[in-house]
Amino acid sequence: MDLLFFLSESSFASDTITSSQSLSDGRTLVSKDGSFELGFFSPGSSKNRYVGIWYKNMPVKTVVWVANRINPINDSSGLLVVNQTGNLVLTSQDKSVVWSANLSKVVRTPVVLQLLDSGNLVLRGERDGGSETYLWQSFDYPSDTLLPGMKLGWDLKTGLERRITSWKSPDDPSPGNFIWAVERQDNPELIMWKGSRKFQRSGPWNGLQFSASPLRPNPIFNFSLVSNEDELCYTFDMRDKAAFSRIVMNQTLYLLQRFIWNKATQSWELYSYLPRDLCDTYALCGACGVCIINDLPVCHCLNGFKPKSRGYVDWSQGCVRDKSLNYSRQDGFIKFTAMKLPDATPSPVSKSMNLNECREKCLENSSCMAYTNSDIRGGGSGCAMWFGELIDMRDFPDAGQDLYIRMSASEIGTRRLVQNMDLQLPLFELATIANATDNFSINNKLGEGGFGPVYKGTLVDGQEIAVKRLSKISEQGLKELKNEVILFSKLQHRNLVKLLGCCIQGEEKLLIYEFMPNKSLNSFIFDQERCKILDWSKRFHIICGTARGVMYLHQDSRLRIIHRDLKASNVLLDQDMNPKISDFGLARAFGGDETEGNTKRVIGTYGYMAPEYASDGQFSVKSDVFSFGILLLEIVSGKKNRGFYHSDNKLNLIGHAWKLWNEGMPSQLIDPCIQGSFNLAEVIRCIHIGLLCVQQHPKDRPSMPSVILMLGSETVLPQPKQPGYLADRKSTRQDYSSSTPESCSTNTFTISEFEGR
Repeated sequence: MDLLFFLSESSFASDTITSSQSLSDGRTLVSKDGSFELGFFSPGSSKNRYVGIWYKNMPVKTVVWVANRINPINDSSGLLVVNQTGNLVLTSQDKSVVWSANLSKVVRTPVVLQLLDSGNLVLRGERDGGSETYLWQSFDYPSDTLLPGMKLGWDLKTGLERRITSWKSPDDPSPGNFIWAVERQDNPELIMWKGSRKFQRSGPWNGLQFSASPLRPNPIFNFSLVSNEDELCYTFDMRDKAAFSRIVMNQTLYLLQRFIWNKATQSWELYSYLPRDLCDTYALCGACGVCIINDLPVCHCLNGFKPKSRGYVDWSQGCVRDKSLNYSRQDGFIKFTAMKLPDATPSPVSKSMNLNECREKCLENSSCMAYTNSDIRGGGSGCAMWFGELIDMRDFPDAGQDLYIRMSASEIGTRRLVQNMDLQLPLFELATIANATDNFSINNKLGEGGFGPVYKGTLVDGQEIAVKRLSKISEQGLKELKNEVILFSKLQHRNLVKLLGCCIQGEEKLLIYEFMPNKSLNSFIFDQERCKILDWSKRFHIICGTARGVMYLHQDSRLRIIHRDLKASNVLLDQDMNPKISDFGLARAFGGDETEGNTKRVIGTYGYMAPEYASDGQFSVKSDVFSFGILLLEIVSGKKNRGFYHSDNKLNLIGHAWKLWNEGMPSQLIDPCIQGSFNLAEVIRCIHIGLLCVQQHPKDRPSMPSVILMLGSETVLPQPKQPGYLADRKSTRQDYSSSTPESCSTNTFTISEFEGR
């Protein structure tokens, strides 16, 4: 805790005092290397005096330990002394003991009190055996700070627990409400307490780190957990031994903070903190609930479970199973990936078992609800099992572990066909969807896509859904369905259509989405009557929302996603005309810093393909930007790029927009349907951005974050260069056409086929 103090500059030129010496108010001890100082101080605006340790020679003195936290001295009469029995005591004016090290046995003298370079205050002396040892040390009795080399946890021989506790306030170092400690159990984890209530936890130790920490090497710190019959302790140290760091338990704001000292700026820099976000709140989503921070609401039920409460969902009540367990060997397990493991309090561990043995052991016990490896090193080993309710789980894409949760045989049977798809969403029974759509009645048909027909349905709880039914003659088959399911199950954004689940049963292959009452964007902007419903403010809102959705795919999602089929018919509109991108059957996912790929099987929709993708099979985030640029120009003009050819010059929409721009007449591109409802400068700016997006060369096109910045500001934009596809494609040898209407979405050809034309 960073505080101001009232201190005398007088000090011993030493790091020790013996039983013949004492430390009075106004004097200090300094560690040999000058890193730490021990003395009396008054925190903040308080007049009370405390004995503490702080960093020496820092512009803002930072206390790391306090002796008499509960019993301050109200004057300068304090005296720290090693008494005749070898005990360390702090006395006040009337010689009454304010604080003591409370040694349990009388020790031989001489006894030496020393402040070490680590910040540890130790009392050295001889025990009955005659060997010198630490009779007492401040590291065993932390205040609000954990330093490198300190142990947080348990001495199992003596029963001593080391934990850190917040100060009540900057003026009062007495223990506050928040505590950080190691939970003494088979599957140890760090717990943050608020009083007697769990507030946040780290997840169990997995052999490398606590399982709710990101799975990546740490270049600054080394972490370890020692668990044996003698002790259960967490500790950390610095890779750079000359560097300073500390972990502080606060009372407010970021409760647990890890700081690193910046020598250049001579200040503490915040490295990390807990809780990190709402999903770090203990048991936020109740039993068998899982927290997904990028979704709204953040709480969901595990697949195979449903909210326990009816109507308005009270997540504190958690979730219950869709199908009851047999509580016998007839049950089985379903694998859930990238999970923060549940509260490990009822979680016994066997280090000798492998994962298969763990499964069999769990299956034998009807109370066992889940299992996983207790150690992830070397491909995984050991066995951890959970009994009773599964509490405090979250989706953790950059951390977490596999968790195998007990399910009924009927639930597993429903899922077996698609178990290798790594699903994280519900599977529906065919009968449920058939009933919801009135057995796929023609009256419920919403339209037709490359995947097949789409139907409106209503579940028994009243929720409206849209069901995509894979056509037996569709060019998009099971591969595209799996692609969409796997990607969609890992994506959460307000501008992406939410995939509610899927059904693969017999020859039926279905995708179930949230229902979009206003259907697709193309049903408005390309319709002479309905176009009037979308005034400019609504269109601009749709442009910005779609841009945010594409940026999420490119930059902010767990995976880097290239959509490859962005177009007006794949932008759906909810009841408030909010745009949601759909149809991920053709999307491609990338990891790390990858941003592009290559294919010989070009799939997409004519009129929206970037030139480098159509001709060479090269796709990237910039090919999505090209498609977005076309979409933007279509929204502004109310005209389709494909199928629009100006009668005078045989240019398509892009070429026509480019011609008008060069002639200084871009306003002639504006859809007559929005006349009188727009800010001309804003519309012209959108045309400008659209032309920047459809430039011939990918390197010239802006990224989606840049597009969003340009849409939301009035910064000066660069002049666009010549776009791709200027000429009438009908008049060229390299044109590829299809009799399939655009509503069917997808056209497929190989590069060799294209080059041979």
